[in-house]
Amino acid sequence: MSRKPKLWTKDFIMVSTSNFLLFISFYMLIVTLTVYSIKSFHASESLAGLASSIFVLGAVLVRPIAGKALATVGKKKLLLLGSVLFLAMMLLYFLVNNLPLLLTLRFIHGFSFGICTTATGTIAAEIIPVVRRGEGMGYFATSMNLAMAIGPFLGLFISQHFDYTVIFVTTTTFALVSLIAALTLRVPEVARVPKETAKKSFQISDYFEKTTVPIAIFIAILGFVYSSILSFMTSYATEINLVDTASFFFVMYAAFLLISRPFTGQLFDLKGENSVIYPCLVIFGFGLILLSQASHGLILLIAGAVIGIGFGTVQSSAQTIAVNRAPSHRIGLATSTFFVFFDTGVGVGPFLLGFTLPLTGYKGMYIGMACIVFVSIFVYYFVHGKKVSRSRKQHRMIHEEVEKQLGQ
Repeated sequence: MSRKPKLWTKDFIMVSTSNFLLFISFYMLIVTLTVYSIKSFHASESLAGLASSIFVLGAVLVRPIAGKALATVGKKKLLLLGSVLFLAMMLLYFLVNNLPLLLTLRFIHGFSFGICTTATGTIAAEIIPVVRRGEGMGYFATSMNLAMAIGPFLGLFISQHFDYTVIFVTTTTFALVSLIAALTLRVPEVARVPKETAKKSFQISDYFEKTTVPIAIFIAILGFVYSSILSFMTSYATEINLVDTASFFFVMYAAFLLISRPFTGQLFDLKGENSVIYPCLVIFGFGLILLSQASHGLILLIAGAVIGIGFGTVQSSAQTIAVNRAPSHRIGLATSTFFVFFDTGVGVGPFLLGFTLPLTGYKGMYIGMACIVFVSIFVYYFVHGKKVSRSRKQHRMIHEEVEKQLGQ
């Protein structure tokens, strides 16, 4: 009986650690800089909100360039370049003394974040054994999901009990450790495309991986839905008088996602993506309905747990699909394409939902988001799910035919 190839190598642990520290810094700042901008620079709420969202814009714009550069510069070199820039931007927060400078810094900081996370996602996909990619990418994505829970919690705690300088000291420390973890990586080289296939003129395929676009459209829809939780959870909790409980919403999200990882990851590798994504979409939609009806702290926490299993699993599974469908030399472009669509969904969501909120209220908004998730089941079927079903049916028929011939 053959043994499974090792997943938890030193390099996998280091790239996951680096990714975790990048994301925890991101989430710590995104939940605190709005208030910081208002208090320190007397910014309006719209400009203070821009201090958070312009970071995402910088990341979205640089991802296609970073995806292309991975093949020429090299994955580790690009990660180190991005990590050094990320650390440098962290140090500059201590010197910011006006709002225009802060906005400029946030935009460039977003660039460095986009470079780093495109590189870490690509490196992780390549060092994970192919037969354990569903499981491995699930665990790698958990580094982001844990940061999503710990980052806001830690950022709000520090801002309530200490000066904002402590936040910058903490995130700078995380950035430094992330750089050290990146330095220890040994990254495998992947065969490059033959030179004769290279094109000198501008080609959209140089910056986006076409095999990733269908599943990326699907994840952009879910990113839009998830932005309603990320951006409006605090306001919603205030309205329903559950602010204290809401601080643990993302903790429940991460905890139950982590508990479910061994089962969902192995199920993905053994039974295929459809066996994971369809039920998890239903779970995600049900979690949003629970969230819309939360009137007690326990219901809010259960909603966090259910949404963690549902959305968290679908997100990592979709990323694995993107990587699996791309040629090996274009995994970097597949990763960047995937996150460009996802980040766009997350970034556009709050802006568009802000127009509908006065009409729907928070409860109506989350019911609407649940409906979009249920519709996304059909979107997934058409962009990817039906191809998987057809392929598995063909494999099963071939297997049965071979067994029949062997039996004769």
